[in-house]
Amino acid sequence: MIRTHRPAGSLVIRTALAGEAAAIADLHVRARATYYPDGLPEDGLDWPALWRVAIERPDSHVLCGVRDGRLAAVASFRRDEGAPADSVKLFQFHVDPGHWRSGVGTSLHAACVEEWQADGVRTATLDVHVGNARAQAFYARQGWIPDPENPPAEDDHHLFLRYAVPGE
Repeated sequence: MIRTHRPAGSLVIRTALAGEAAAIADLHVRARATYYPDGLPEDGLDWPALWRVAIERPDSHVLCGVRDGRLAAVASFRRDEGAPADSVKLFQFHVDPGHWRSGVGTSLHAACVEEWQADGVRTATLDVHVGNARAQAFYARQGWIPDPENPPAEDDHHLFLRYAVPGE
């Protein structure tokens, strides 16, 4: 089912379509490249194929923000294997750099929270690259806190955050 959220303005947040996987992967790469000072490292992954799998997975949610007919943001989440039934992991959350500080990310995050509330989720988790100060500040403004059950390892390049989903 395609759910659509219509925040104020020309932004529409809706379920992503499999045919958008390449455009989503392109946005993903552009957003990630901004926090690697030496350029995005080659990871050898076929991101369009991985996004298509995420979109088509029956247990996954992929939401995209579309402004004026163009992809502006994307979020992917699902229940993580072995995690409590009332929790979800936010695997990807990217805003096109051309839309930073325009409210797109905040609207997309609010749509994720609405989905989580509708699905009975109480806790969300994510990991964010230690070098991505912009994302860390964004998540802090949304109410995410360091995950006390998953402190960062000394040799890891990620911080683990937790979000208490407000009750409806």
